[in-house]
Amino acid sequence: MVSSCAARWMPGEHGSNDRPGMKEGGVVDEDLREMTHAQLIAEVKRLRDGIRRHRDGTGQQLCWHHPALWGLLPEKTDPQPSVPGWPEFLHGCVQYRQSLDQQAPGAPRTSEPYER
Repeated sequence: MVSSCAARWMPGEHGSNDRPGMKEGGVVDEDLREMTHAQLIAEVKRLRDGIRRHRDGTGQQLCWHHPALWGLLPEKTDPQPSVPGWPEFLHGCVQYRQSLDQQAPGAPRTSEPYER
């Protein structure tokens, strides 16, 4: 099951490719055509490592802005998120936490306080 947050960025039936820098046909990915097989393998491993680090985030790490993840992309941009007001933001946090109860009911729970 794809969360509504992730679905916004998935092409096909769950979302669209209407993102900055994305053009039909993958114009931003033309660098892949020039890579050797070994370079492609290294790139896949690098991207998988970044995805796994993000996936393995837990607790309060789940709620943070993740520029390191999109920093894995070759296009160097500094996307500034649209930040909702506090009431809308907190509502989204509650919705996200409720979705974890539905999508990961068996996940361990923690009561560790947030420490920065």
